[in-house]
Amino acid sequence: MKQARMNRLFAPSGHCFDVAIDHGMFNETSFLGGIENMTKSIHTVAKAAPDAIQLPPGTAKILQAIPGKTRPALVLRTDIANVYGTPLPATLFSEVIDRPVEQALTLDAACVVVNLLLLPNQPEVYRACIRNVNALKRECEIYGMPLMVEPLVMQDNAKGGYMVDGNIDLILPLVRQAAELGADIIKADPCTHVQDYHRVIEIAQGLPVLVRGGGRVSDSEILSRTVELMKQGAKGIVYGRNVVQHARPDAITKALMAVVHDGVSADAALAMMEA
Repeated sequence: MKQARMNRLFAPSGHCFDVAIDHGMFNETSFLGGIENMTKSIHTVAKAAPDAIQLPPGTAKILQAIPGKTRPALVLRTDIANVYGTPLPATLFSEVIDRPVEQALTLDAACVVVNLLLLPNQPEVYRACIRNVNALKRECEIYGMPLMVEPLVMQDNAKGGYMVDGNIDLILPLVRQAAELGADIIKADPCTHVQDYHRVIEIAQGLPVLVRGGGRVSDSEILSRTVELMKQGAKGIVYGRNVVQHARPDAITKALMAVVHDGVSADAALAMMEA
């Protein structure tokens, strides 16, 4: 059953584009830009036909209510954390929803995703994430549910809130730990120098690596970066704000799908959008 669900995520090309629309799970006003109306956002993105859409339990039903056999697969967000605001709360947490895999099965998800957070000087959050991954791994094995682990190295929150750390020397051991803990899919940070990303692919030990999009950037930059990441060996991407905050989410989705699955150049993908 696990392979059948993996087949729903990954196209015959062996690649996957998962659009993340799960930002509302984290109780941050700044995360809501572009997704104030979730029904509209989900329907717009689904119509552009990415391979998957990543959603929390409360809004996953909007995607799954779309009729027909061609809607994107559901990747279910299973954890909640309070580590993104500025200043940070006095007590930090990372908690998994109740019976996550049972909820995923009820919602007909193809995969579940959970964070592996590494914040400076916050060992208890990191420890909580390890527990979350360990608990999910066994449950996923019992039910044949693919487990996507999201190793996320963050900078000091005082520098301006939610900021990833592109230091590859920090990314590599956390990605490897996710693999050793039993992930089926790795959703990893981009590194500062994209030409080094083959090192992340290698350290994942043959697991498919999907690359996070990070903050909002220009069309040219996100397309060029994606082209290079695919050349480096990534099996796909998980982009959120660069899709849902775009003036034309459907157009950028189709352009990125062409890069991920057809290997088109950044210039060709931009031309598709202009056309």
